[in-house]
Amino acid sequence: MTSRERIRRALRHEEPDRVPVHDSPWRATVNRWRREGLPEDIPVEEYFGYEIVQIGFDATPRFPVKTLEKNDRFIIQTTPTGAINKNFRDYSTTPEIIDRPIKEKKDWPPIKERLYPDYTRVDWVSAFNTYQIARSEGKFIVCSGGWGYDILQNYMRSDQLLVAMITDPDWVKDMIMTLANLHVEMIKMMMEKGFQFDGAFFYNDLGYRSGLLFSPETYRRTHKEADEMVYSFCHEHNMPVILHSCGCVKEIIPDLIEVGLDCLQPLEVKAGMDVRELKQKYGDKLCFMGGIDVRAMADPDPNVIEEEIRSKFEVAKKGGGYIYHSDHSVPKNVSFEQYKRVMELVKKYGEY
Repeated sequence: MTSRERIRRALRHEEPDRVPVHDSPWRATVNRWRREGLPEDIPVEEYFGYEIVQIGFDATPRFPVKTLEKNDRFIIQTTPTGAINKNFRDYSTTPEIIDRPIKEKKDWPPIKERLYPDYTRVDWVSAFNTYQIARSEGKFIVCSGGWGYDILQNYMRSDQLLVAMITDPDWVKDMIMTLANLHVEMIKMMMEKGFQFDGAFFYNDLGYRSGLLFSPETYRRTHKEADEMVYSFCHEHNMPVILHSCGCVKEIIPDLIEVGLDCLQPLEVKAGMDVRELKQKYGDKLCFMGGIDVRAMADPDPNVIEEEIRSKFEVAKKGGGYIYHSDHSVPKNVSFEQYKRVMELVKKYGEY
């Protein structure tokens, strides 16, 4: 069974030959693994058999990227959204916010006018090469992107954005709808040029460790129409939708199901997202991807990660509807040997 067939079956709530496999190690983690034995000439996704290939496009206003300052530890740069960020040189953590381009409502129109569909938003040579190789290898190919709260944090400071969602939800909705429409038009453009996507993988962090970043009602005022529009478009083209949303988002799952979400990822354990509980409650309506605690991966006792995978796979894989992934992304405190064991256990307990 190819990855494409395997994941399609899982997303139809059917049992494939085994649990599909995908993951997202940090760049710093991969660098560590290279030092510990991961072959230099083999991409990490090939070595561990990841099964999803993402192809995207530039959905930013495309402001020039400039390095403002750098040393042996940090780098400060402008971004395509017009922001300024400070990062560690290995990009191993969330960047520190130095500045954001939208500070009040009048700052939005000059950015909005730059968010138009255009062929130059796609690196066509790279995208077609990636697509053709992935198709020849039987991978599950998705278009990727994002347009909600998480993306808007690249334009506004989070505290200002959260206030605006309450005081001026129509404005925030306009920003979200502008980006959502750009995604629909760009995906159409890519399909017209020959891309046949198996699904879609979108990003929008809606929660934190203790709950949602804003209420379900605020989601409905600001996000719902955009999500419903893009998800419906994807379904019209036989593309199931996977949403990456960190934190505890249990309270909003009924809304996500209502707008047409097919699969929720990554199910952050430390935020209370237990795939066993979610599968039992929503498994007939929603698929799940992730939920394997990266803290268990790093535990020196190998029995901890085995019990983590065994107990969750036993429930999550039943009847299909589950794809393996870490509960966020794999940090650099997980050694190469520890992660190899994770993959061995995924294979052992993932068979049907």
